[in-house]
Amino acid sequence: MDRDVSERRVVVGVDGSPSSYEALRWAVGYAGLVGATVEAVAVWELPGLYGWSGPAVDMDVDEDETGQRIRTEMAEVLGPDAADSVRTHVVHGNTADVLLRAAEGAEVLVVGSRGRGGFASALLGSVSQHVSQHATCPVVIVRTEKK
Repeated sequence: MDRDVSERRVVVGVDGSPSSYEALRWAVGYAGLVGATVEAVAVWELPGLYGWSGPAVDMDVDEDETGQRIRTEMAEVLGPDAADSVRTHVVHGNTADVLLRAAEGAEVLVVGSRGRGGFASALLGSVSQHVSQHATCPVVIVRTEKK
């Protein structure tokens, strides 16, 4: 992810979960207040890729198609005008590591409290917990409202 180091940036992790959509809304609102650019980062990682067995899924991920799907979802969440102002990045790797690298030099890293996996009753997801402990910038963890 090439970036201008003088530009103010807000990095937000998106994964299609309700929590990440709340984080995206928060990031756009905050960026508007401080005059920053929003960079939405979606990370894909194949389950089992680093384990003993080979992956049980097709390893060909169309990053362009995935990026378009993310932009479509962002337009539904934010509205088309706000979504057009968000830069999107689709990156392969470990989610926490990719987000930490993307957030280097950023004003803030924004993540949802819970992602797509894990235990719904847990206070924090593994990614939000990891980035909160290792980021070099402030981290905002956004929770979804209970219904």
